[in-house]
Amino acid sequence: MTKKYKKLFDLSGKVAIVTGSSRGIGASIAEALAEFGASVVLSSRSKEAVDEVANKIQENGYDAMACECHVGEEDHLKNLIDTTLKKYDKIDILVNNAGINPVFDRLENADEKLFNKIMDINVKAAFKLSNMAMKHMKNNKSGSIINISSVEGQKPDKGLGVYSISKAAISMLTKSQAKEWGKYGIRSNAICPGLIKTKLSSALWQNEEMLELWLKDLPIRKAAEPEEISGIAVYLASEASSYTTGETFNVDGGYMIN
Repeated sequence: MTKKYKKLFDLSGKVAIVTGSSRGIGASIAEALAEFGASVVLSSRSKEAVDEVANKIQENGYDAMACECHVGEEDHLKNLIDTTLKKYDKIDILVNNAGINPVFDRLENADEKLFNKIMDINVKAAFKLSNMAMKHMKNNKSGSIINISSVEGQKPDKGLGVYSISKAAISMLTKSQAKEWGKYGIRSNAICPGLIKTKLSSALWQNEEMLELWLKDLPIRKAAEPEEISGIAVYLASEASSYTTGETFNVDGGYMIN
């Protein structure tokens, strides 16, 4: 019996870039893509941290390399693309995961410097890097862009206003990419995680009182591990999702039901 459907998820021969992949969701996605056969280029501001994850992937018998990249610096983005092409000669998958939320405060207290910093890292970097990768995907007449958004971009909480604005922009960027680049064989989809145990959300899930309030009305009454995002990423990177584009997938334990 042929394994017709198992092959749909096979990423052998594919080349993937994952930003912000030194830990958390990015690292888990990078590990999963590699396990399904992709050659993965991991990137982070910290070369030492991203080297550690890349080495772990290599030790498990998969193909990976690390590249230092501050996504807020355009020359770093160009170097990430150039490094990938020099090593692998193509780009099939781009995961825009790098993001920040440096403040928990009300909108009226957010100055322009803070606003620009969040938008530069969370939105502009994904916009720029996608445009750079798109040129090479277009030549290959195929490609998958996976943008990591957030449920906060759909239903904001107090104190996360600017972050929520940036993630809402990512969701619309995804739709615009899908609309314009589908004719080139490029698909673009977004993943919106809910409460995941990462450094970014540690102020919430490490505080038992705050965590209990969050989980009270959540159908799946737990915070997720980063690995619980990797399955949907593999799907969106693979031929299993060949007819899926412009979509936003909530992976949130039922948060958006309420």
